[in-house]
Amino acid sequence: MCSVPWLVDYAPAILQWLGSVPGLKQVSEGVIRQTFFGQFVGGDSIPACFPLLERLRREKKGALFSYSVEVDASGSSASSGSSDSAATLSSSSSHKQIVEELLDSIDRAADFEDGMAAGTGGAKSVDSGRRTWIAVKMSGMVPDSQSLLHFSAYLTRSQSQTPLKPPVAFPGCPRASDMDIILSSKAKARDRSPMTERDVQDVRELYEDLVRIGRKAQERGVKLIIDSEYSWYQPAVDSLSLALMRQFNRPQPAPSFFSTPKPTSALVEQPLIYGTFQAYLRRNPEYLARSLKDAKAGGYGIGIKLVRGAYHPQETAAHPSSSTSSSSSPSSSPSPSPPPSHAATSLSISPDPLPPVWATKPETDKCFDDAARVLVSALREDIAQAQGAPRLAVMFATHNRESCEVVLERMVEEGLAVREREGEKGKEAFRVGDEVARRVTLGQLYGMNDELTDSLVDKIKSSSPMLVKYIPYGELSQVMPYLSRRAVENKSVLGGGQAAAERRRAWGEIYARIFGGR
Repeated sequence: MCSVPWLVDYAPAILQWLGSVPGLKQVSEGVIRQTFFGQFVGGDSIPACFPLLERLRREKKGALFSYSVEVDASGSSASSGSSDSAATLSSSSSHKQIVEELLDSIDRAADFEDGMAAGTGGAKSVDSGRRTWIAVKMSGMVPDSQSLLHFSAYLTRSQSQTPLKPPVAFPGCPRASDMDIILSSKAKARDRSPMTERDVQDVRELYEDLVRIGRKAQERGVKLIIDSEYSWYQPAVDSLSLALMRQFNRPQPAPSFFSTPKPTSALVEQPLIYGTFQAYLRRNPEYLARSLKDAKAGGYGIGIKLVRGAYHPQETAAHPSSSTSSSSSPSSSPSPSPPPSHAATSLSISPDPLPPVWATKPETDKCFDDAARVLVSALREDIAQAQGAPRLAVMFATHNRESCEVVLERMVEEGLAVREREGEKGKEAFRVGDEVARRVTLGQLYGMNDELTDSLVDKIKSSSPMLVKYIPYGELSQVMPYLSRRAVENKSVLGGGQAAAERRRAWGEIYARIFGGR
């Protein structure tokens, strides 16, 4: 079904209509639970995902959990206790429920890793495989996502007053220090325009909650990945992410003889906090270079999750000057219908004449691969210069086989991996040492491109899992926006024969299980 372009494009509208008809709503939810939910979602809760975690670990794969309650292009989201997937997170308790869920998920991820370590003699280092991480999506953690939009508008205005040379495309190059004026009690309201005092209060409270989450992750030895958002939220998300890195991505002081040790599952492997860098944004090369430079100058580590990008159709539709023709889409299929007209007129805050995203997929592919080469070279320098904790770690999150090959080939060129030949047929393999495995991860979505994931696991030889599956979880009503977006944005992954290849693999496995052969 996901390989039928017109069905994917109209899936959100179809699901919304089915959900509004009594009787059909229950039937459609039952079908979705047994199909899309079962394919792309780990379960209703993290404990429900534990059997999946154990299976993935046996397959030498880690996990990145995401509580998939997300804001859509119009600023609404599935609410935690609501059966309506279009309910907004406007109540004072809904966003706090997400914060508490994240705190609980860190504990559960750490408990799982403690159990795994106990089964291997009690070793609790990264080499024993502490690869159960937690993703954080900020837009659901505020009472009103407009606070993030207004913060982004403030940052955009501030950058326009002191433009970089050469100029950087929107959403520009936020910095860790951008949060200082929001946290300062001396700053006047006009210094933060167009933010209202309520916006300032909400962003401050968000940062306090993120610090709570960071401290919990630090105590339990669980890494955090800050997810990307729409470009109109991204400047705010960037500045918050970098401020968290500045605070938490530093080596922990060793406990002294007189200090009281804190309860902790493991020594925190640095960097603790990762931000997401989107290759489909035209600003990505400059932003990546600036962020690496700032981290080095500031004496803190930087974690980078490099992705292509998840919202290309919405970004092009929201920008006033962009076209919604198929040539602007990252896939070869026609673009889905644009968001509601109010989103196109009110959400884009870009001052640039061009959309923030590249116009074509080949441009995005080139940006991703160029960034991957830069990062592998930076990793080699970090290892050569490191004294103690790593200052740089990268997750290359992609379903593109060619990009995975770019990463592995670059690692060989930089001396971070050794190419080997195994078996009678001389099957290619890449051996990676512990120092590199601490810093490099490859990631793919749960339920997508398992053939690629399995082939990478098979060819990469390391002491800890280097492949991580991104696993959303949550009640069915909560993850419906995620499922709708996932189907739309991954048409390119399912195109080019990928869906047909997945079907052949599935039927081959069914045949083998029934008849004992292929």
